Amino acid sequence: MKTTLLLIGAIAVSVVVPNALAQAYPNKPIRLIAPFAPGGGTDILGRIIGVPVSEALGQTVVVDNRPGAGGAIGAEMTVRAEPDGYTLIIVSSSYAATSAYQNVPYDPVNDIEPIVLIGTTGLIMSVHPSVPVKSVGELIAYAKANPGKLNYASVGVGSVTNLMFEYFKLQTKVNIVHVPYKGGGPALNAVIGAEVGITAISMVPTFPHLRAGRLRAIAITSNKRSELLPDVPTISETVPGFEVIHWYGMWGPKGMPRSIVARWNKEVAKVLFSDAMQRQMKMEGLEAGGGPPAQFQQIIKRDVEKWRRVIKEAKITVAS
Repeated sequence: MKTTLLLIGAIAVSVVVPNALAQAYPNKPIRLIAPFAPGGGTDILGRIIGVPVSEALGQTVVVDNRPGAGGAIGAEMTVRAEPDGYTLIIVSSSYAATSAYQNVPYDPVNDIEPIVLIGTTGLIMSVHPSVPVKSVGELIAYAKANPGKLNYASVGVGSVTNLMFEYFKLQTKVNIVHVPYKGGGPALNAVIGAEVGITAISMVPTFPHLRAGRLRAIAITSNKRSELLPDVPTISETVPGFEVIHWYGMWGPKGMPRSIVARWNKEVAKVLFSDAMQRQMKMEGLEAGGGPPAQFQQIIKRDVEKWRRVIKEAKITVAS
């Protein structure tokens, strides 16, 4: 009888304590990890979203930049953190690419607690004006006529840009050579300086160079055209079924109380669909996300599986 009462007491405590923590949440500042250096997409979005969410929760949301290993360092820190809602992370689609390319010490799909999809966009495939192509069809024809002559710049081995081009090569049977750089800025500068012929980087850093004529856009990787660049076709208009979505989202350590996950999901969605945020996201070519946490987890799962297939088919060596 004594043993039974102890067991019942232990079970009661295990149920009551998380609920009590959730009800008192938050009672201290919250750390939002951005797994890249300041100035990148995750850092900027984290700071923009953090201000109104801080006001709604009554506690400061502190953006903590933890760059390294393609975002894997910040991701592992979040996975290993206490699942109490005081350590979260904002990631981009590079999280799925890095998780597929590297032997990371966590399960990128099942060791996390998804919170919300923030937004989606496409990568802009652009070339130096001297490259004699103005469409995806012309790019394919040129690459087939000049195998190995055209180089593409990525933001690093195993990055979304790297895997996107390898996927494109598999789909079109062309030979374009990979030249990795340390970030989107260096990759764009390499194409602007004609060191490399082509790249595919997100809308925000690419758009000013397109407007100035330093780069020429030939396609977008999403499945629909961008309102900012309505005359730029999608790759899928030439290569049916081709799609690469660049996204941003938030998750926390596995086991976070559902009430805390639901609260963050609700508060972030409020920010995303506010008039001010809608205007800002539209200017940057981002389509607001939102939706239930499970939807975001399915996006991560889809991309990790997709990039693992690409890595296998393209015979890319996985980093240890």
